[in-house]
Amino acid sequence: MLMRLRFTFLLLLFAFSFGSFAQNVPTPKSHFGFDIGEDYKLANFTQTEAYFKKVAEVSDRVQMVEIGKTEYGRSQPMMIVTAPANFTKLEQYREISQKLAHAEISREEAEKLSIAGKPVVWIDGGLHANEVVGPHQLIETLYQLASRDDAETLKILDDVIILLVHANPDGMEIMSDWYMRKDNPEERDQNIPILYQKYVGHDNNRDFYMNNMSEAANMSLQQYVEWIPQIIYNHHQTGPAGTVVAGPPYRDPFNHVFDPLIITSLDAVGAAMINRMNQEDRPGYTRLDGSVFSTWWNGGLRTTPYYHNIIGILTEIIGNPTPTNIPLVPERLIPNNGTPYPVTPQEWHFRQSIDYSVSLNYAILNHAVRHGDELLLNIYLMGRKSIEKGSQDNWTMYPKYAQAVEDAYQKSQKNTNGSNGGGNNYGSRSRYPTQFYDSVYTDPANRDPRGYVLSADQPDFPTAVKFMNALIKSGILVEKATADFTVNGKSYPANSFIVKTAQAFRPHVLDMFEPQDHPNDFLYPGGPPIRPYDAAGWTLALQMGVEVDKVMEDFDGPFTRIPYGEIQSPPAKPLANGSGHLLDVRNNNSFMAVNDLLKAKVKVYRTTTMVDGLPAGSFYVSGGKKELELAAKEYGVYPVSASMPKGATQIQPARIGLYDYYGGSMPSGWVRWMMEQFHFEYQLVFPQEIDAGNLNDNYDVMLFISSGIPSAGSRGYSRSQPNPDEIDEKYRHMLGSFSVDKSVPALKSFVENGGKVISVGSATELAYHFGLPVEDALVEIDANGEAKSLSGEKYYVPGSVLEMHVDNSVPMNYGMGESAYIMFNRSPVFKLAPSAGNNGVKPIAWFGEEEPLRSGWAWGQSYLKNGVTAFEAQMGKGKFYAFGPEITFRAQSHGTFKMLFNGLYK
Repeated sequence: MLMRLRFTFLLLLFAFSFGSFAQNVPTPKSHFGFDIGEDYKLANFTQTEAYFKKVAEVSDRVQMVEIGKTEYGRSQPMMIVTAPANFTKLEQYREISQKLAHAEISREEAEKLSIAGKPVVWIDGGLHANEVVGPHQLIETLYQLASRDDAETLKILDDVIILLVHANPDGMEIMSDWYMRKDNPEERDQNIPILYQKYVGHDNNRDFYMNNMSEAANMSLQQYVEWIPQIIYNHHQTGPAGTVVAGPPYRDPFNHVFDPLIITSLDAVGAAMINRMNQEDRPGYTRLDGSVFSTWWNGGLRTTPYYHNIIGILTEIIGNPTPTNIPLVPERLIPNNGTPYPVTPQEWHFRQSIDYSVSLNYAILNHAVRHGDELLLNIYLMGRKSIEKGSQDNWTMYPKYAQAVEDAYQKSQKNTNGSNGGGNNYGSRSRYPTQFYDSVYTDPANRDPRGYVLSADQPDFPTAVKFMNALIKSGILVEKATADFTVNGKSYPANSFIVKTAQAFRPHVLDMFEPQDHPNDFLYPGGPPIRPYDAAGWTLALQMGVEVDKVMEDFDGPFTRIPYGEIQSPPAKPLANGSGHLLDVRNNNSFMAVNDLLKAKVKVYRTTTMVDGLPAGSFYVSGGKKELELAAKEYGVYPVSASMPKGATQIQPARIGLYDYYGGSMPSGWVRWMMEQFHFEYQLVFPQEIDAGNLNDNYDVMLFISSGIPSAGSRGYSRSQPNPDEIDEKYRHMLGSFSVDKSVPALKSFVENGGKVISVGSATELAYHFGLPVEDALVEIDANGEAKSLSGEKYYVPGSVLEMHVDNSVPMNYGMGESAYIMFNRSPVFKLAPSAGNNGVKPIAWFGEEEPLRSGWAWGQSYLKNGVTAFEAQMGKGKFYAFGPEITFRAQSHGTFKMLFNGLYK
């Protein structure tokens, strides 16, 4: 009893000391002029940043740090929130988090550190700027943590390090300013004219293993190098119709490289979240098959953490400053395991979503309080297990291996009985002899690799360096050779990279190098496929086209560990002597150097045959010493001394038009970023300019990347657009839609008069609008003799990596190999009409007889046999190119960038 009174007295004293200071924290209303969550009101980032600074200045519970700059150059803030006493040992807690995550210490030391440390919880908001609940709940959460003096809050502050991170400052500024621009609240909308991230809009949550965008790289540095939180909570919206919020646990499948503790830890955190909702009488939380979200895919802010032994939490909540309604969805009114406490149809206000979000934050923070030492120890245990798996023979339980066991058994039955069934079936299907397990799961050929070597002498080593940097930004331990070495009889030069799987983040290593094996996932046997949350396969090493050697046994050499997070560059070399130089077209960065040379008015030529071991399409230049020295020093492009090759043709920079539309195209935005990285100049082209005609006056090449082109048979591609008088004049040229009546004839005239059109993905519909002799290969003829698209039960290929054959003798494919890995995302596949050859149409890439899947999921691959994936067509004086696969996919598929870049010169 005495101890309890003493504890109560200390807690009151603690509360008083906090409260005396917390009273000075400004309320959001005193700063913004309205309460967070007030209907028809949004704060912009400028106001929010000022509030963050204000709170940090007056509260000893808060520190504000900049984690980097955004793509528009704004400061990206992170608020570190914890008890004042914890700030004196903040660096110690960060080091403990790193040590436990890297798992290179003993179990005994880990147990001590898990008690001495503080769990780190990341809470973000605003990644998708049209999901306005996210950044506003961040403001409210900061205020409550900085100002509340209740025992729960004080305990959280004492026991947890909280990282509140604004995920997209630029987007908040764009979206909020646009929404608030009208005086009449009921006229406010979110129909912004541009993407809410400078280049990629919504796809900013598809960049967290590549880390191309500044915001993603900033956050990954904190997540996987600096702080390595045990829980990352990523706020999104909107919830499924008839619910309020979707959260963990998530539906199957989960990725097979995960440690099982990730899945069960998700269950634990999810239980804390839904329990709090029920305790506070907040209905409408759905989970499991109540929503579409799974844990299969890598690349999202909350999914990439799984591959780093971090608990990634996603919620999708309803809510908007303009009041809305929860619709009547009858099946959602039946309580079940997915939605135990249904919400009834009702009007819904913005503040309700803010209150839900803050409660969900508190649920996670309370879980961290109650299970802090367990969270810290578990990330160590998962990391330690990863190191052990990478240090010995290990067989990951992929679906293909289970199928191999089944196939082996069925084959034995055929051999025994001459047919399926009957004979010696070992009693029952559920009791297979272990010999069938052993035949697969002890087969050395099926083991996981112990590591990977990326040789420094591969033709496009700068792209291999970019691949390594993607891993390094994700906290992967990478080594570099300090001298020549040999592994398995093969010699490698100094500066080669080595990535071993005996490291804590082994799941991410495997995921970036090895194929994904997505299970067949159908609604019911023989039924339609269940669409993956995002891609089914994405293996980055394949997408980037880097040369990798797998090593299956332990190996070592003159290797040095690169410090975590230290970005790499290709080795700098002096420019080779000579009056002329060749640049290897296989090196993507050669295009960067060539564009520098052309801007400097240096003459550049392309070869038409192999010269000095460099393939056709390589570049020759006489002069340009300054630009060539820069290329050798910084780009990893090492010009070879040579004389003028026979048959070389001069090239000039093309006037490039890149198609876009009001609201912004994400695929086009990725290409905008790519063009800038490789120093191509371009202009954005909108429908009004196309419809006006005379395109040859301003452009030599026009690019149409995926979305924005109407499908064959429709008259136009329409998107929601405002009236011109409702928007600023600077945006009015973006209005309009690509139409069959006006846009197609203008574009066709452009090609026939000598222009070049390059289309990618769904934009290849232009081929049908132009009347070219090509057909859709993915159709079947019905009983009435009509062609209909294949059903999902017969054919389904979501985002996956496939392999196609390439004609590398044609200029558009210069520098490519005889085959290429492609990102195939329900992409078009063609067959050429018998008259195609006589009409100037020829294939330049295609599938062969073999099954092309290399990573992901492809159902009905037989329908892809001999399908044409890319073709060129002569149209009058110009050319049209169609690439069905996503050759520029999210600026990740470096292995096929050349298929675009080759077409960007005159």
